[in-house]
Amino acid sequence: MTVNLQAPNPDHVLAVPGVRLGIAEAGVRKVGRKDLTVILLDEGSAVSGVFTQNRYCAAPVQVCRDHLKQVNASQADTHVRALIINTGNANAGTGAKGLADARATAEALAEILKSKPQQVLPFSTGVIMENLPVDRIVAGMPAAIADAQAKHWAKAAEGIMTTDTVPKAFSAQLVLSGQMVTITGISKGAGMIRPNMATMLGFLATDANIDPALLPALATDMANASFNRITIDGDTSTNDSFIVMATRKAAHPVISSWDSADGQTLRTALMSVAQKLAHAIVRDGEGATKFITVRVEGGKTSEECLLAAYAIAHSPLVKTAFFASDPNLGRILAAVGYAGIHDLDQDLIGLYLDDVCVVQNGGRNPAYQEADGQRVMKQSEITIKVLLGRGQAVDTVWTCDLSHDYVSINADYRS
Repeated sequence: MTVNLQAPNPDHVLAVPGVRLGIAEAGVRKVGRKDLTVILLDEGSAVSGVFTQNRYCAAPVQVCRDHLKQVNASQADTHVRALIINTGNANAGTGAKGLADARATAEALAEILKSKPQQVLPFSTGVIMENLPVDRIVAGMPAAIADAQAKHWAKAAEGIMTTDTVPKAFSAQLVLSGQMVTITGISKGAGMIRPNMATMLGFLATDANIDPALLPALATDMANASFNRITIDGDTSTNDSFIVMATRKAAHPVISSWDSADGQTLRTALMSVAQKLAHAIVRDGEGATKFITVRVEGGKTSEECLLAAYAIAHSPLVKTAFFASDPNLGRILAAVGYAGIHDLDQDLIGLYLDDVCVVQNGGRNPAYQEADGQRVMKQSEITIKVLLGRGQAVDTVWTCDLSHDYVSINADYRS
């Protein structure tokens, strides 16, 4: 079950010049499942990434960070040429062998492509604390490479799924200085989702001619506006990775600053696609029946707005109330109270469900009727708005409810 999310129409997921994607069935965990994806980049592409902040991070995350660092520090004209993604096995909690396996995967693909190992970025997602079946992955590489086509984004979105129920892919096109530019991204994730980042993989590419020096900060900003603002269950994964690729094939003048008109237009479009990919993860949250926007206004800083927003979004009591469509809204106020804003004045707090004012000046709105709250709670998409009354800062988090199915899915995860 998803919340207003459907599988993408492959015809609407646009090819990005300079990118080809291939998918194979390698039998990483189960036979007959698309579980190996390669993304091949033309020479000259710029790549950057943002990774999990879980200190117990998986081997491929460590190798990816190292390879990106090597490529970016290289005095030679060296670029990332390929990404390889397997599902079914996270290669996390696997110690020195896991690191060796991740490196061996990159080395094997580099040998086939006649490139250097550091030009290959490996990614894994799936079950933790099981050794990576490198032999199966290497055996599947030729089929994945042979399958590589520019139009295979939707197929790749399916190939990186784990407990996802639908593939996640979005595209956008825009004109910069008279030249058409394309943006396409795919993501996966449905559980173990919490900011910084979630158990998610995200890959976004554009043919825009972006100065490579802008890419690291861009990737961070995009993650902070999208994948680092979603939460499903409060668990931070070991394997999160969000990769931004610019093939620089478009013929417009190079984007060397976001202050230009073209720079602002491009940045807005990139952010929009990243947010759609992040929202799709929440809409496909394990067992989710509601998509919830938590907007906190009136904080002194964005950080304290996020404290309140995450306290609400992580509360099992809040989330189960929304699953039941029960306007037991004192649970939201309690979450705001324990969020960690130590000098919070409860007499200034306001609370809205969509346009229904529930609380004003810290107490129940005399005009509030539970039937109005019930009406909103029955919707599949709901906005919680909290007013802190402390300043001008605003921030937003997206989450979902917590259902019986979430427990069932995770109880049977390794079955």
